[in-house]
Amino acid sequence: MTESASEVTANEPLHVKVRELIRQQAISGEIVDQNGRLLTEAELVERFGVSRATVRNAIGPLVESGMFDRAPRRGTFLRSGHAEQWVGNLLGFQEAVAEAGFRPGAATLDSGMTNRLDDEVREVLGERAVWQLKRVRFADDTPVAIEHAFYPPDIGLELAGRDLITIKMYEVFERELGLEIGEAVQTIGARISTAEDEIVLGLDQTSALVEMTRVTRARSGRPLELLRSVYRPDFFQFSINLRRRSY
Repeated sequence: MTESASEVTANEPLHVKVRELIRQQAISGEIVDQNGRLLTEAELVERFGVSRATVRNAIGPLVESGMFDRAPRRGTFLRSGHAEQWVGNLLGFQEAVAEAGFRPGAATLDSGMTNRLDDEVREVLGERAVWQLKRVRFADDTPVAIEHAFYPPDIGLELAGRDLITIKMYEVFERELGLEIGEAVQTIGARISTAEDEIVLGLDQTSALVEMTRVTRARSGRPLELLRSVYRPDFFQFSINLRRRSY
């Protein structure tokens, strides 16, 4: 039986209810064909029992966030699970995945103080011991990334008392710890998966992974975080806007 918009949370605007239904049913394959083409507006109107304007208002933000692409005269197509379009905004995983229309989640693999540091961590953070946090990250219950973050001890000990599953790290920095984020330098590459990667990410075989290292600093220049992540390439895409310099 098709779920109607009226059966979703009653206190939400109608277009928000329909948007969530479209998001869920597109991911599950109920309303897209084998090529990822979404049902037409008329078909969605009939399916959810709402107006064409409501359908348009529901789909618009999903297109803007990158979940769907619109192809003139061909239709609207589900993108292949890409969860992050990087355009110069500093977003944590929770924010990036939520903006793309997925439900973010996490599980902690390791956390706590450590003095077993490689040269990069020691040089960037300028500490002999740091607080580390290693997590597997989920999008709609699918493991899509492994993050290993390192923090100065004072920041780490503040984080240790918080919920590390749902924490929005940069919001905590700014709103709770009073840390003004200045900038982050992000380096993107690729590497072959390890046996641990394959187990944690549920990979059937050795695969190429997207690898990212990010150093986030305060406005004062103080390093706040060194983050190393690997992503399943079938899920993450980094798209960078470029401008040619004027002479």
